[in-house]
Amino acid sequence: MRRRDLIIFLAGSVAAWPLMTRAQQKPTPVIGFLGSASPATDAPFVAAFRQGLGETGYVEGQNLTIEYRWAEGHYDRLPALAADLVGRKVDVIAALGSPSALTAKTATSTIPIVFLIGVDPVATGLVASLARPGGNLTGVTLLIDELMPKRFELLSELVPQARVIALLVNPSGPSAERITRDVQEAARATGVQLQILKAGTESQIDAAFVTLVQLHAGALLVGTDPFFNGRRGQLVGLASRHAVPAIYESREFSASGGLISYGSSFTAASRQVGTNVGRILKGAKPADLPVQQPTTFELVVNLNAAKALGLSVPPSILARADEVIE
Repeated sequence: MRRRDLIIFLAGSVAAWPLMTRAQQKPTPVIGFLGSASPATDAPFVAAFRQGLGETGYVEGQNLTIEYRWAEGHYDRLPALAADLVGRKVDVIAALGSPSALTAKTATSTIPIVFLIGVDPVATGLVASLARPGGNLTGVTLLIDELMPKRFELLSELVPQARVIALLVNPSGPSAERITRDVQEAARATGVQLQILKAGTESQIDAAFVTLVQLHAGALLVGTDPFFNGRRGQLVGLASRHAVPAIYESREFSASGGLISYGSSFTAASRQVGTNVGRILKGAKPADLPVQQPTTFELVVNLNAAKALGLSVPPSILARADEVIE
């Protein structure tokens, strides 16, 4: 090769080297985040989710992109939102909330899905078993629905004089029937009259509290549902305004001024979802990642709320509380 041709060849090789290097680099993975509630109310859970991703080496905006889709409590929007993420060919879908998880499963059988739900994933058909999920789904179940009878028991202990207790459920939620059935059984065992109230919109929540007062209900059990979780401020405010003792599914309600809550940690579960997503991006298969369940549950009591209600919290409950807000 002549000297002039050699120089041209070497110059061309040097110029092409960055292009070759970029071509060999893997594209930035994209996660689809499908939320049943809203970004404002789920902000602590999204932060925990990102923390879990960070623990596996993924940081949003650096080596990872997240496409967020929010149903804002309107579950009928979920199919279109899930279809959009599938159409964008995201690498993994993180589905927060039972409605999101069930919709995501319907939308794709190939894209890996990591869920955070409150229902039994085996009974609802999301996975084949907890130990070996099979298919393209795995995740975390909080067992919040299974704890409804325990919440009823705690509420009865907190307000023993209440002969009428109201249960608020979202008729559009996947767990409404089961929650109603379980709490009705618990109420029959104690002789307490149970009134079922239904709400799937903000205005229906307002109307439910008007009915609750008309029924002279002495206490309120708020059902587990992402829609209610996304309306924490409204529910806690109405319970305070109408002076109704109420029990909720998670610490976030008590931290927002609610009287008492009992359930597993949403933030810890969200962090685990992020960790699982990171593991899948590194090559793990959802079918081989066991569905995780909580081993501890938080009983949180807000004494400020109790004082505002003129309610004395029994020592038996305070002794068992994991956290007392004063």
